[in-house]
Amino acid sequence: MTAPLRIGIVGCGYWGAKLARNFHALPEARLAALADLDPDRRAHMTRHYPDARVVADHRQVLQPDIDAVVIATPPVSHAELARQALGEGKHVLVEKPMATSLAGADAIIAAAARAGRTLMVGHTFEYNPAVEKLRALVADGELGRIFYVHATRVNLGIFQPDINVLWDLAPHDLSILRFAIGLSPAGVRAHGRDYVQPGIHDVAWLTLDYADGTAAHIHVSWLDPCKIRRVTVVGDRRMVVYDDVAPLDKLTIYDRGVEVPPMAEGFGEFQLSYRYGDVHSPRLEWVEPLRRQCAHFVACARTGAAPRSGGAQGRQVVAILEAADRSLAADGRRVTLDG
Repeated sequence: MTAPLRIGIVGCGYWGAKLARNFHALPEARLAALADLDPDRRAHMTRHYPDARVVADHRQVLQPDIDAVVIATPPVSHAELARQALGEGKHVLVEKPMATSLAGADAIIAAAARAGRTLMVGHTFEYNPAVEKLRALVADGELGRIFYVHATRVNLGIFQPDINVLWDLAPHDLSILRFAIGLSPAGVRAHGRDYVQPGIHDVAWLTLDYADGTAAHIHVSWLDPCKIRRVTVVGDRRMVVYDDVAPLDKLTIYDRGVEVPPMAEGFGEFQLSYRYGDVHSPRLEWVEPLRRQCAHFVACARTGAAPRSGGAQGRQVVAILEAADRSLAADGRRVTLDG
């Protein structure tokens, strides 16, 4: 029988605590070590996981009795911590965004290649059954040609002191776009405002254009009265709305569209035909996406299989965000993306 993968987690805040809960619940993993600078968080972890080593110094999570390290600290520390863990021969799961610069992302990827260890990025929505179904609908041609995607991810808070709202919230929608739609954007434009913290945008709008004519628009905000997590995908055959905060039907498929007739002889004869077909929500087998992500990481670390959300995929998200920052600084100028 294969021994459980021994997991260490660096960073035990809101998301780190969720990761700890999920790894602790996996029979194929053992939560062995937890590190956080905050004594109250350490006390909380000690109460909940008395069998784990709970420490202040993250270097104690890099000891030989740990197989894999999960990094759930503020994004500015991701690159250095991931490089250290990989340098000690650990498999690494790093939360999104994997780094706050392309240079940082490339350094992590290079360290993983040198170590021959699994590198995975925590793009949790790629493990969501609703997003997987959306991907299948696109791949099977059920939506037809994709015209555009509109994503909204807004809430009141939580304000971050060291990254803007794009780096905090947009990685989710960028990873959904990459995973479900399967296209790489050609260019990006970004606009935003810093109403609360000078120099740190708390609301932003991101526009992506694609070589095939598809467009995507993402609105993110820490300064909104309502929590909205919605992605609308409009195709020439069908349209889909993914609403992550919906209590039951998170994915709704609309058999609606516009039919363009052959060109008539005169403009007066030209009329569009509107199709109002069925609306339905597919039944989805629900498993917590974070649980599936954690299980996937353990499986990849054990077998050497390539993760669904690996270093290359995480790097693409960082590349878009870095370009978006340049566009923000240039008052929305379009920035071309390579590849």
